[in-house]
Amino acid sequence: MKILKTVITSLVLSSTLASLTSCATIVHGTYQSVGISSNPSNAAVWVDQNYIGNTPILVGMSRKDNHVVRIELVNFQPYELVLSRQISGWVFGNILFGGFIGLAVDAISGGLYKLTPEQVQTELYSNKMEYYKDAENSYVFIVMKPDSSWEKVGNLIASTP
Repeated sequence: MKILKTVITSLVLSSTLASLTSCATIVHGTYQSVGISSNPSNAAVWVDQNYIGNTPILVGMSRKDNHVVRIELVNFQPYELVLSRQISGWVFGNILFGGFIGLAVDAISGGLYKLTPEQVQTELYSNKMEYYKDAENSYVFIVMKPDSSWEKVGNLIASTP
């Protein structure tokens, strides 16, 4: 009877320790859901050069790696962003309860990390020149950092009073 009690106690303790050794992996998993949206919507979303779908979309991404997100829409400039992995706060749970074994499990599985930013929202800008004309005036809209492929049509000169 005493041996059975010792065996049961050992099993309970070892299973408890095993569950605590990879704290971050258990708590938030090895994948992270990232919301991706754009204005205008229905833009193509590419993650690591793989087409995923159109905005708005929720994408599950491995926490283990950095990811390149590219958003494209016809007649608009593409938008690109790198989601970077950073150490999650759950790593401290491993240090307190799981020791180096838990830390190693989370590092290998990717549970040790979180991706930032956690949401991607962007305003897509038109590729074409903006022009407006009313009865009295014409308006041309200017960009401060033009695309190098655009054709130069003139220079702005400051007027003197």
